[in-house]
Order: sequence, then structure tokens, then C-alpha cells
Amino acid sequence: MGKTNIRHLNLPALQEYFGSIEEKPFRAKQVYEWLWLKQANSFDAMTNLSKELRSKLEEHFTLPAVKVDATQHSADGTIKNRFRLHDGHLVEGVLIPTDTRQTACVSSQVGCSLSCKFCATGYMDRKRNLDFDEIFDEVALLNKQALESSGKKLTNIVYMGMGEPLLNYRNVLQSIERITSPDGLGMSPKRITVSTAGVSKMIRQLGDDQVKFNLALSLHAANDVKRSEIMPINDTNNLQVLIEALNYFYKCTQNQISFEYILFKDFNDSLKDADELIKVYRQVPADLINIIEYNPISNARFQKPEEDVADAFMEYLGKHRVNARLRRSRGKDIDAACGQLANKG
Repeated sequence: MGKTNIRHLNLPALQEYFGSIEEKPFRAKQVYEWLWLKQANSFDAMTNLSKELRSKLEEHFTLPAVKVDATQHSADGTIKNRFRLHDGHLVEGVLIPTDTRQTACVSSQVGCSLSCKFCATGYMDRKRNLDFDEIFDEVALLNKQALESSGKKLTNIVYMGMGEPLLNYRNVLQSIERITSPDGLGMSPKRITVSTAGVSKMIRQLGDDQVKFNLALSLHAANDVKRSEIMPINDTNNLQVLIEALNYFYKCTQNQISFEYILFKDFNDSLKDADELIKVYRQVPADLINIIEYNPISNARFQKPEEDVADAFMEYLGKHRVNARLRRSRGKDIDAACGQLANKG
């Protein structure tokens, strides 16, 4: 039988293990702190344990830590990392620094099964879900990078990297529990946003589970015909179903909801499109619409609209008292911007 990943044991299970080998109960707490508070990536790093005990742990358990495989620095300060998982799979994570924030963008799956037409990850097959400890490692490594590059800790985390977080529901929630726990990274859940392409059943589940983090819906088109054309998930999770799910989520949690809307030239950037977007916005207690510059990828036919078209779109939303902001893309020169993550290295 294979060895167990030690991070998949909770504290009571660790205590039980140490009892079974007749070790003092406080050892479990020590090891648990090494794993989560100090983010040890090997048993050897656990220096206040005897060599004998470390060997015993090595014999019984694995500690498959995520490693940085490659790093690229953008001219705008964005840092993209390719992370290598214990089985050789690769995912990407990005550190996005601004004057006021240090944001980590993390992946939740190796590849993606949703095939959104504008997203580089959508053209990859989904190989597997990330375990909760692997997602935690991404955040811990990006936090370390933030401290090294700016002396500041992470302020925000967005689950907007590779994969659909709500199709890896249990691991995503467990990773957030570890990230927000005082014996983990101790971050506030209000600083965490999970982005979904729109899995309505799981949006409702988030409400039932009374989660504390924020939710972003990748909308990108505000009528069903256009949305289905670029996001096949809309065929089974149409706008009306999503609007109802988001309202249910808000009723249960009162958490912040935002929309993500990428502007595509001559596809969803007209004032008629803006009108449709306003109609959807009015039906959900959303705080904000992030209007995002499109970042071209080689597989997709889409282009970025002219600047005056984007400005007119924003002006129209503002005139109708919609809280919208144009999000300038960061890290485009290293394929680290929204929709560009695809392990190209």
C-alpha cells in the first residue's frame, strides 16, 4: 500500500498517529505547525524533531510539495510562475503587484474541461484537479515571492488561473480553509475571490455552505446566443439560471459578487451589448463589473477593440450608474494576463 500524504491528515488524525507510535501528543501540534504555519516542504526541515522521528515520518508519509519550475518577469512588475506538481504536471500562477495590493492569481486544475473559445487554458485537456495542499502551496510560494520582491505580503487571492474552481469544489474550499486559518496563512476570506464560468448548481452549493469569500462570474456576453457561442457551459447554465443562482448565493451569504466582462472587437463591444449587460447587472446584487482588455492568444480569432470603442462602452455604463472599471491587463508580454495561461514556459 502507498504512503499517505501527511498533509491530508487533520490534527486529530495526526494525534492518533503519534499515539500509535507512543510519541508525546504535543508532537502532532509541532508537525502540524511545520506543515501549515511554517510551510515546511520536507521532513528534514522540521528541525525541532529528532532525526529518528523525522526518519519515521519519512517512512510512513509523503510530503509532495509544489516547486517553482520557471519564473518570468514582466516589464510591468508582474511575475509568472510555472509550478511543477509531484507527478510532473505543470500549472501556472501569477503575482500581480500594484502600489496598494499584492495579488496572487492561482490555478485549481491542470488544464480545463470548459473549452471557452477565448481562453488559452480552454484549448488544453483537463488532466486532473489540484489537491487542496497543492493550491495552498501555490499561494505560499507567491506570498514568499511577494515578500522577496517588495517586502509586502499578499493582500488578495483570486482563483482565476487555470481551470474551473467550482468543478474542483471540495479542494478549493479546503484550500481556502487552510489559507484563512490562523494556523495557516491567516488571510481574511474577504480578500479572496473565486471566479467561475458559471456552474449554477455549485454557486447554490456555495450559498448552502455559507462561504465567506467573494464570487466573480465570468460573463463575457450578456445574451444567451452570444454567450453560448464563446462559452459552451452556457448551453446548460444559461443567464436566467445563473441570475437565480447568484441571487440565492447572495441571500445566503451577503458576500460580494462581481462580473468579469472581456471586450471583444465587433462581438460584445457595442452600446447595444452595454445595454444588455446593464439589464443583467440590474438583476443581481453585484458590486462591480470588471471590464477587461482582451489579450490575444494564437488559437482564437478574437481581437481587442479600438480604444475609443472601449471608452464609449465605459462611458455608457457610467452614464447609467453602473459601477464598472476598466481593468488594464498586466503581464501581457510574458503571457501572464487574463486568459493567457497555458504552460508555454
